[in-house]
Amino acid sequence: MRKRQVHLDFHTSEFVPVGNNFSKEQFQQALKAGHVDSITVFSKCHHGWSYHPTKVNEMHPTLNFDLLGAQLEACKEIDVNAPVYISAGFDEKEYVRHPEWRHRWSTDEAAEKEYENEVHFHLLCFNTGYLDLLCAQIEEVMQMYNPCGIFLDIISERQCFCEKCLADMKAAGLDPDSEADRKSFAHIKFNKYLESTNAAVRKYSDTATIFHNMGHVPKGDYNFIEANTHLELESLPTAGWGYDHFPLSAAYARALKNTEFLGMTGKFHEGWGEFGGFKHPNALIYETALSVASGAGCSIGDQMHSLADMNMATYSLIGKAYALIEEKEPWLEGAQNVADIAVLSVESLTGIGTHSADVGANRMLLENNCLYNFVDGTMDFSEYKLLVLPDAPIADEAILAKIKAFVQNGGKIIASGEALIKDGEFVLDTGAVYKGKNEYNPSYIVPYYETVNGENAAIMRCNSYLIEATDGEIVAGLQNPYFDRTLEHFCSHMHAPNNPDVTLPAAVIKGNVAYIGWDIFSAYAAMGHLCFKELFTHILKTMCGGEMTVYAEIPDKDVVTYTRQEKEKRNILHLLFAHTTVRGQKTEVIEDTVPLYNVKCTVKKADEPSGVYLAPSGEQLDFNYSDGVVEFTVPKVDIHQLVVIDD
Repeated sequence: MRKRQVHLDFHTSEFVPVGNNFSKEQFQQALKAGHVDSITVFSKCHHGWSYHPTKVNEMHPTLNFDLLGAQLEACKEIDVNAPVYISAGFDEKEYVRHPEWRHRWSTDEAAEKEYENEVHFHLLCFNTGYLDLLCAQIEEVMQMYNPCGIFLDIISERQCFCEKCLADMKAAGLDPDSEADRKSFAHIKFNKYLESTNAAVRKYSDTATIFHNMGHVPKGDYNFIEANTHLELESLPTAGWGYDHFPLSAAYARALKNTEFLGMTGKFHEGWGEFGGFKHPNALIYETALSVASGAGCSIGDQMHSLADMNMATYSLIGKAYALIEEKEPWLEGAQNVADIAVLSVESLTGIGTHSADVGANRMLLENNCLYNFVDGTMDFSEYKLLVLPDAPIADEAILAKIKAFVQNGGKIIASGEALIKDGEFVLDTGAVYKGKNEYNPSYIVPYYETVNGENAAIMRCNSYLIEATDGEIVAGLQNPYFDRTLEHFCSHMHAPNNPDVTLPAAVIKGNVAYIGWDIFSAYAAMGHLCFKELFTHILKTMCGGEMTVYAEIPDKDVVTYTRQEKEKRNILHLLFAHTTVRGQKTEVIEDTVPLYNVKCTVKKADEPSGVYLAPSGEQLDFNYSDGVVEFTVPKVDIHQLVVIDD
């Protein structure tokens, strides 16, 4: 998969002129300036118009030539791939013309009328004649252009209350008033969409790539994952998603064996569809470096002006990032990420997308500069040194059996909250007995280890769980407040102080198993209290401190990854650092770079390396090798630095 892609949005109203300024030479000039090797171009947009001659749809009323064909020809001449975009969930033109095709959110006519009158794109239902039209549009593009790939946008499993869905549910013996039945029917409908659209592509090509974009790849949903030839992880940090969103998605995608994926960001200051929005070049340099360091290719979103001339400032901006990626590609091709730690994704257990426990675990591991993946219950745990089980109960007996086998074979576990509790008991020997959920929230932690603020009781704003220690090492205690805050009794502005008369055990370690009696990961996602991370970090270092593959003396905002190129017989250490700040109300941006100097690193390696050098510069580094550990100092990290360790 090509690593320097652009996703070229082109959603154009019938009330604007289209294509008047298109020039093949200028289009190619922009792609060359941007160091772009693949660009997704439009057959049909959210407004519903096609950008080429068509017998099954309508060409945009102000377009007078085959824009898609011209773009494909321009790309072919300069060896740039060009997957074709077709809007699937939105089609504003057909929404107006075919009320019977409209997705209905409820049976509340007033709410539906309000939705219809809102100024935005509106969804159509795949359980109507719209799916037949969509498949005809896909087939036409495949017949006319034989593109290298198809990108279908705005799809997901949706419960729908349109007349067709309600009637088909009843015919199938399903109750439209039952949410469980509605979810079941939404799954059936979604499968039909996937099968029909994929068949429309495969009818004409066995090699074309296919991706169905739902904005998020649901962890553990192989029905969806396997419907795609690759994955594209949409993650615009400036649009309120933040810079830790992509690492979480990538940490799961790279655990899927033999699945290539892209990280999709945007050149926009904020979000999709922003004409005239530009982020600082340093932001794109960091975001693309983060993609490749995480095992992904890169995709940068742009939106072309309706007149179809490419904005050269945009491609100069993109080129500043992609020129650097192009230089690094020899150390990226075929590289597989190495991970010490696996996190059993709570999303994969619950179906709750981007679950807060996953978010909190991801942040703690990022900030501890760990090498980690997110996994679901079907995956092999044995390749990891440590398995993290965050907060949520695990009901699946097969997964519990795998966890037990993992521990029996020497693997280590850190679990929190209800993760190891089933039927009121621990499923592993934690060195403690489970006594039930604590009635108080919040509670206080009393750490039995060194912290930044000393061994003072610190507030824990989350659910907590009571345990009685048997033969486990107690690493933290719990104190309750004098009372929970109610109308009858409250104290001060937020909560009552801790009652120091009673301290209960709260976190224990026994052998290869550690248990934490708070929902620390969900709470860290919500509030980011230092005491949550300090507890996890202490247990992590206690259990695995000398076993981690990589250690680097870097700030918590740094990102560290480690990859292996087996063919070239070398490993590559990625060090990334960027200063982020929030501008406006929610836009997290990167502007000025803050270089790091003289970063000390250690890497575990079975054999002494033949050399250590910086890439792509080739500068050799002095190193020491002793007892299976390589030590070296990286003189400077300016956003992204590769360190190559040859066998």
